[in-house]
Amino acid sequence: MPMLCGGTSEPAAADAEIQQLCDTVKTEAETKAGKTFDAFTAKSYTKQVVAGMNYFIKVHVGGEEHVHLRVYKKLPHAGGEVSLSDMQHNKTHADPIAYF
Repeated sequence: MPMLCGGTSEPAAADAEIQQLCDTVKTEAETKAGKTFDAFTAKSYTKQVVAGMNYFIKVHVGGEEHVHLRVYKKLPHAGGEVSLSDMQHNKTHADPIAYF
């Protein structure tokens, strides 16, 4: 199913590009969470086209704990910068990724 303008894509398994986005915002995520994560492995994601791209990423952070990240990537002509827009805590591997 094609992605609708403004809607999110179907969930997909994380790849090296998504892991790189996570690595870019890891320090910011740890600061926001107030702790250091034992792991920081992207598992799956959805994306949303905006004036750039929002990525909603499920990340394993150690043990049974997961977090969901909303990462914003500016368009290449606007610098292509990556930033952490929001984060949800206390997620499990079974929790679906959704817009937040």
